[in-house]
Amino acid sequence: MTRRFALFFAAFAALLLAGLLGTTGGSRAAERQILEIASRTGVHVFSVELATTDAERAQGLMYRKSLPDGEGMLFDFDKEQPVAMWMKNTYVSLDMIFIGDDGKISRIAERTTPMSERIVSSGGPVRAVLEVVAGTARKYGIAVGDRVGHPIFSGR
Repeated sequence: MTRRFALFFAAFAALLLAGLLGTTGGSRAAERQILEIASRTGVHVFSVELATTDAERAQGLMYRKSLPDGEGMLFDFDKEQPVAMWMKNTYVSLDMIFIGDDGKISRIAERTTPMSERIVSSGGPVRAVLEVVAGTARKYGIAVGDRVGHPIFSGR
């Protein structure tokens, strides 16, 4: 009976540790939500991971080998401020969409260079940055001035 309990406890501890590492040590942000962008070509829906803490924003999409079309990461900075991003340790080329507190797109940096430490600036105060796979903005006709619908923006 003691050996069986020891094996059970070891298995339970291994599963618990794997679960903890999967949620706290992984490269994914904690929460996924729906975001919509209204452009001249229609409303485009994305499934986004939210990066709301300093640690989540620092990790971003680093070390990902791919990013499916229609998915992305929304970096929420809580209030409007100038933002600087980079592509260090990011293997996938991205479009960075800079968004004001009202949900209006103020700048788009298309097809950023993977693994680059070059700073990509917001060009002014923004509330958030949406990162999606490179080519998304052009593919869906997303442009400066388009509106993003998500609960963090005051226009929603």
